[in-house]
Amino acid sequence: RIVLAEPFHLSYPYVFRWGDDYFMTPESYQANSVRLYKASHFPTRWSFVRDLLTEDDFVDPSVFRFNDRWWLLTDLARPPYYAGILRLFSAENLMGPWMEHPKSPVIDGNPHIARPAGRVVVDNDRVIRYAQDCCPVYGSQVRAFEITELTTKSYHEREVYESPVLTAGGAGWNESGMHHIDPQPLGDGRWLACVDGWCRVEIS
Repeated sequence: RIVLAEPFHLSYPYVFRWGDDYFMTPESYQANSVRLYKASHFPTRWSFVRDLLTEDDFVDPSVFRFNDRWWLLTDLARPPYYAGILRLFSAENLMGPWMEHPKSPVIDGNPHIARPAGRVVVDNDRVIRYAQDCCPVYGSQVRAFEITELTTKSYHEREVYESPVLTAGGAGWNESGMHHIDPQPLGDGRWLACVDGWCRVEIS
């Protein structure tokens, strides 16, 4: 079922809740913007609210809230396509204005760790971001990084020891790679994660 249609490419439906409302920032790099949508009837009807960022080819924008501030991580669709440029923005209000972080790009020229790979997890004071390893090909595996320092002036992260958290299965639907994860707490100390993988199909 189609829940959102635009005259440009849409993917990476990053959905989050704020208050009583659901929002989404899908990838819309062909529109040269990060577009914010709000659910008028969750999850089947969405309305465009506004552009959060404009004038660049942003891919896989990932929004999260930490320390009473909004943060946004996004890669750029620059040639070579997976050049590995991770930019960081922040805002006091979800509607903006959004300002680029003084340390941005926080990663430049590393396709192994730059491109977002799903929901940024904020668990108490711990912030985990997931990254697609896009070398040698798109979505080879998913790696995890803990953001150990995040302020309006500083940014530091380290790869967690469990990384990579998703790898190719070697057969079936995820034979060739894994590229997204969406972890959700179940409220009893357990987590449920939705994942995305791919395999090559020979067409004769």
